[in-house]
Amino acid sequence: MARLEPFHRNLLRTAAGDHHLVTAEQVHGSVVAIVNSPREEPVSGADGLVTMTRGLTLGIYVADCAPVWIVARDGSAGALLHSGKKGTELGITREGIRILTVETGKPADEFEVVIGPCIRPPCYEVDFSKEIARQARDAGIRQIHDEGVCTACNPEHYYSYRREKGLTGRMLATLTLIP
Repeated sequence: MARLEPFHRNLLRTAAGDHHLVTAEQVHGSVVAIVNSPREEPVSGADGLVTMTRGLTLGIYVADCAPVWIVARDGSAGALLHSGKKGTELGITREGIRILTVETGKPADEFEVVIGPCIRPPCYEVDFSKEIARQARDAGIRQIHDEGVCTACNPEHYYSYRREKGLTGRMLATLTLIP
């Protein structure tokens, strides 16, 4: 990830302007941190980031784990989660939703969830994307979007840690609340 970071930062600057990128350390856990200001180092111990700060870009790296976006429909707050088998089992989606509802005072049904490309059956024995959606529904989210794209089945578009046996790059998922 460290080797790709300068490339990703430059790509973001070119495509989206000079929004400061904040990333998570990503330890395959369920810690979701609130980020309100720029920082250079990844947020230690976190697999998810929440912000209410416009113009700040949240970023996570994925290669089979799911990027999960949780965004207030009015654009005032959002979370970006790194959710693989372990993080999903630990309830990172529930935790992200909980933090957003507590911090904003908004009910869960004012948020939408998007589950990005990730490894899925039959390429992987566990359908953690299905569990992510269930956790979101159980937390009160009504709008859940999942195109069902498998990273391992689409080598022309996505990296896959399992398909490439660990010798792969990472995709950067981002979320910016537009100023």
